[in-house]
Amino acid sequence: MSAEALRVLLVDDEPLARARLRSLLAACTDPAAQVVGEAAHAGQLADLLTQAQADCVLLDVQMPGQTGVQAAQRLRTLGVQVPVVFVTAHAEHALAAFEVDAADYLTKPVRQDRLQAALQKVLRTRRGAQAGGLDGPLAQTDLVIHERGRMLRLALSEVLVLKAELKYVTVHTVTNTHLLDVSLSELETGHAAMFLRINRNLLVARRAIRAIERHAYEEEGEGWMLKVEGLDEWWPVSRRQVPTVRAAFQALAGGGGRPGDAA
Repeated sequence: MSAEALRVLLVDDEPLARARLRSLLAACTDPAAQVVGEAAHAGQLADLLTQAQADCVLLDVQMPGQTGVQAAQRLRTLGVQVPVVFVTAHAEHALAAFEVDAADYLTKPVRQDRLQAALQKVLRTRRGAQAGGLDGPLAQTDLVIHERGRMLRLALSEVLVLKAELKYVTVHTVTNTHLLDVSLSELETGHAAMFLRINRNLLVARRAIRAIERHAYEEEGEGWMLKVEGLDEWWPVSRRQVPTVRAAFQALAGGGGRPGDAA
């Protein structure tokens, strides 16, 4: 595959539709394209993106269960940036598709020239991301917060702690907290390079880890706690995660010193 070839994921509940897209993609030359994964349900998209590096998703709109538009909205909420090209037989869905920043919108039966043009748009997006210094095809930039009748884009670089509470995740920054309607596991999957799980309910920003110490409690005995830069709280580390957290701390410190030395 050439350097300019695009890695494509196909998500469509119809096997024949996926087969036709594979055939059309194989004939694309400017840029070329390679199918790196397929799914029959939109709900599989987030997991598919973690299993294969992809530059683009060809996503059907109308599927059983979660729709393609809902899947794209969820990716945007999670801060996963990958160009989406919607493919559907129903032109009336175009407005909803572009409301989630779709790269393009193709109607079935898909023509070769329109697919090639859509891939060219995706390639321009990838080149722009590379020129801007973003890290890879799934450049992780913002979370989208919906609260009090407004939408807020929150840079992942500002997030220090993600805490699961009932059906929401509380997002902690230096100055504020926000509620996010996604699961902690989805956030961990999408942003494992940036966040570290320290117990079943907590992810912390790797870059912000400052100390891990053994604390004694009258009722519970000894346990490990973690300090994050910018927040006053100490956060509990499960026994199972202590080795992982210690290793992450030492890696950040360049291999020198024991966690807990820098309280």
